Amino acid sequence: MSDATAGASSQSFARRVAREVFVQRTAQAGMLWIGVLAVIAVFAPFIATSHPLLLSENGSVSSPALRHLNTADWTLLFIFFAIIASLFIKLPWRIKLAGLAIGTAAVAAFSAVTVQPPQLVIYDQYRQKAMTNGYDWVVFAPIPFSPKDYLRDQGDTSLQAPLTDERFRHWFGTEENGADVLSRMIHASRIALGIGFVATGIAMIIGVILGGLMGYFSGWVDMLGMRLVEIFESIPTLFLLLTFVAFFGRSLYLMMVIIGLTSWPGYARYVRAEFLRLRQQDFVQAAVVQGLPLHSILFRHILPNGVAPILVAASFGVASAILAEATLSFLGLGLVDDPSWGQMLNQAVKASSFNWWMAMFPGGAIFLTVFAYNMIGESLRDAIDPYLKKSSG
Repeated sequence: MSDATAGASSQSFARRVAREVFVQRTAQAGMLWIGVLAVIAVFAPFIATSHPLLLSENGSVSSPALRHLNTADWTLLFIFFAIIASLFIKLPWRIKLAGLAIGTAAVAAFSAVTVQPPQLVIYDQYRQKAMTNGYDWVVFAPIPFSPKDYLRDQGDTSLQAPLTDERFRHWFGTEENGADVLSRMIHASRIALGIGFVATGIAMIIGVILGGLMGYFSGWVDMLGMRLVEIFESIPTLFLLLTFVAFFGRSLYLMMVIIGLTSWPGYARYVRAEFLRLRQQDFVQAAVVQGLPLHSILFRHILPNGVAPILVAASFGVASAILAEATLSFLGLGLVDDPSWGQMLNQAVKASSFNWWMAMFPGGAIFLTVFAYNMIGESLRDAIDPYLKKSSG
């Protein structure tokens, strides 16, 4: 089979699977929710912030919200617009992916050197000046509260139910320190999506490489690899996370790495099974006879033909990573100051009463996100698995 024929067949297979997934209502609902969540996460600094989006003072127009953006904010904005632009550029997906990776690294490095947001942040200065008509005009965000704005200028603003404060409209209420719950939920979507994609990405890279080697070579390589898989499968992820938090402190990046390093065995098993099935196929033997390098045989010829089960497992893996972070935060061992859905869910049972809004809104966000990934995974499995099609037919 020639490269052109293989590329056309793989492309047609990918289009057929995508078409079958998109026609399913469950997949459409799941992707709609994940898409909305991704847009909210990217534009969170403009949706929920105490800093005005635009203001005019003595005829001078400025944007405090832009001035307070950090390296992560600029990097996420670049990734979002680069992905949108790639949809309208007709280039091979490998070139698009390489360009996205190089561009992201360049923007992150450049912004890390040049972007210096103010170290001292005073949230209430804009509110007080706006109340005293100190600006010519001012445009606030739809949610005019930052996730770390504890409203100290308003006195005691601890746990409050939604829409109980007549001075400020908190649609989802406030948490124990007085911060707006909706603002913290919007910014927490970054952590939920980030830990899911990064941890799953780490697990997929390790699983694909080791699983491919085990399935292609078999023999003693397969035997040693399977023993390694069994060792890592016996490690309880939650208890390992608790141990590392106790010794090394709370770190989002540490959570991502640990979840990724303990989740790869499942991907390795899927890849191994596919490589064992495909390694004797004619197109693989033809690639071997032509003297192609090992990495080309494994990842350019075999992997595209066996990637379907991995994509299904990845959708469930992202959901599992989000649940792991939420569980750790719910136990009070998650991030210290950064907002997290699990952290807010933990506040539902604090104090002497049950704070229903702290359970309903963060818990609903966790449920909907995990459920959306599960629906996408189910739709992918239905579109890829030939046995399901035969039984349904």
